[in-house]
This record gives sequence, C-alpha cells and structure tokens, in this order.
Amino acid sequence: MSSVFFRTSLRRAAAPRSFPRVTPFRSSILRYSTESTSGTPPPPPPKSNTALFVGLGAVVAAGGVAYYAFSDDGTAVKSGLQAAKVKANFVPSKDDYQKVYNRVADLLDAEYDDGSYGPVLVRLAWHASGTYDKDTKTGGSNYATMRFEPEALHGANAGLHVAREHLEKVKAEYPWISYGDLWTLAGVCAIQEMAGPKIPWRPGRIDGFAADATPDGRLPDATQGADHLRNIFYRMGFNDQEIVALSGAHALGRCHPDRSGFEGPWTFAPITLTNDYFKLLFDEKWVWRKWNGPKQLQDKKTGSLMMLPTDYVLVQDKSFKKYAKAYADDQDLFFKDFSNVVSRLFELGVPTQQFVASEPWIMKNSDE
Repeated sequence: MSSVFFRTSLRRAAAPRSFPRVTPFRSSILRYSTESTSGTPPPPPPKSNTALFVGLGAVVAAGGVAYYAFSDDGTAVKSGLQAAKVKANFVPSKDDYQKVYNRVADLLDAEYDDGSYGPVLVRLAWHASGTYDKDTKTGGSNYATMRFEPEALHGANAGLHVAREHLEKVKAEYPWISYGDLWTLAGVCAIQEMAGPKIPWRPGRIDGFAADATPDGRLPDATQGADHLRNIFYRMGFNDQEIVALSGAHALGRCHPDRSGFEGPWTFAPITLTNDYFKLLFDEKWVWRKWNGPKQLQDKKTGSLMMLPTDYVLVQDKSFKKYAKAYADDQDLFFKDFSNVVSRLFELGVPTQQFVASEPWIMKNSDE
C-alpha cells in the first residue's frame, strides 16, 4: 500500500518529522523508515439472488450467519465445513469476530518491510473493496474474488499474495469466517493497531467464484491525474472530499519496484497512521526523481521519501487541495473523515440484507 504490548500507547505519540538512521527493533514501538535521515438452520437454497438475500435476512434475524457462495447460475452453495458448523448450531458472535481481530493483531509484527504486515493488509482490504461499480452493482468486497485469476494477477494487486497468504494462518484457525470478512476485518485491525481511528465494521460478506471476478482497470493508476482519480472514485460512489480522505492511507507502507514499479515510503513513520502524509505534501519541496523507474517525486531535503503523481495532484487540483490542507492542519478531522469513508469502502458491493447487524460494530484494540 504489531505485538499486543506497548503498541497503541507508544504509537499514538506524535511522530517526529525526522531523526537519525536507526536499526528497527522487534518490539512494537513506533518505527520510522530506516531510509530517512530526518442456532437456526438456513433455509433451502433459493433459486435467485433476490430470494437468497431474503433467506440470509431470515438467518441473521435469528442472530446467526451462514456464509454462501454463488455458482455461475446464481444457485447458493455452502462449503462443507461452513454447512457443518451451521448444522451444529454454530452462530458466530461479535466475540468470535473479536478473537479473529486479536489473532490478526498478533500476526502484525514481523520481519517484513518496516517491521509490520499492517500496511499490506490495509492494501488488501482496500483493493478487495475498491473494484465496486455503483452502476452495475458489481465488484466490491462481497465475493473476495482476488482469490482467483486473473484478478489476483492484475497489476494493481501485485504483491498482495503476501497478505493473502499471511492471513491463511488465521483462516485455518477460524474456518467459518468468509474471506471477504477476514480481509476487511484484517484491514480494520491493521489501521486501529497502527494508531489509527476506530473503523466501524460488521460481517456478512460471502465467498463467490471466479466468474464473479471484476475486469482489470477498476483500481487507481498512480501515474494518472485528477480526472482519472475522479473517474475511478466517482464510479464507486465517492466525492472529492472522500477521495482525499482515502488517499491519507498512503501515510502507511511503501512502494516496491518489483510490484508497482515505484519505490519508497510516503512518510518517515510508515507503520503509524497520522496526518503526516498531508503535512509532507505541503511542507516539503517535491522534485521529480531521476531514475530508470516510472515517474515519481522525491523530497528534495532527504531524497528518502516519495510521492506518486496521484498524490501530488492533491495539492495541484483546487478542489482536492482544500481538503488536503484541512487534513494537514487537523489530524482529528482527518481521522473522523477517514474512519467514515473507510467503513463505507469496506462495505461496497455487500447487499444490506447480508449483514448480521443493522449497524456496524466497533472492534476493541488488542490492548483494550
């Protein structure tokens, strides 16, 4: 796009703008880029999707959830394991999903990138959801179709096999959870555990088939400009303010030449969510990097940070700029708007009738 002890309390301290080269610690202290120098059985399978959703509504009304996957002709098919659990009156509760959250949190810290799988898990949840088309009602997080080719091989999803494979450990322990719920819950966990705001979330996504996969080209192309961003995000149902708020996720992680082609982190604290992404856009002087890779900018002062063309457009486009400046000046405002829009993003493509709760839940952080 951390371990339980000490994670949130230390990361929520304001991140310094620069500091000397350090060697990352294995503990969950706030890390900086080392490159910087500064019960009820389900109803019989219905014959149409509409009837299916009604059936799902009946199940969730009883407090339970049965996960379905559609076949090519719309027939509801349950996996053997999930069906067995439903038959045994297994009804996942909020506490069960909290256990999944906690297990993901346990697996965040690792010898990976800047010391955490958090950013790549956020990217997985984002890309699994951001394929939604509001006009055709296709795509989104409902079917977890990135499990299949060719979607798994789309250029925008390069490297996300790392996140999917990492979460298989959790799936093996909690096989009743759908992939769509697992991936989006992992994204929520990663954001909250990296000092970000609470992200309202609720389960109800179902696992589909390869036939449900979306075509390439639905995710942002970082080499493009303002018109492209609007085309991509308006298709999902977002506006300019929400485009900018979602862009703030680039406070996390880094680009890899063997994946996107770009290289480097956006901020000096790539595993801590702050509004530094916006601050840096305005406070640093950005110049085009001279190298053999795709066009990207680097900060003139240290040369260790980067911005993509789609990042830099946030301070060039008049409408985008006013929101970016507001977030640079007010982290609380950014967190409020970011929380709202990410929660919406992660629900794209999921029929309301499938959700097991009428309102999203707030999941506890691992230290709560």
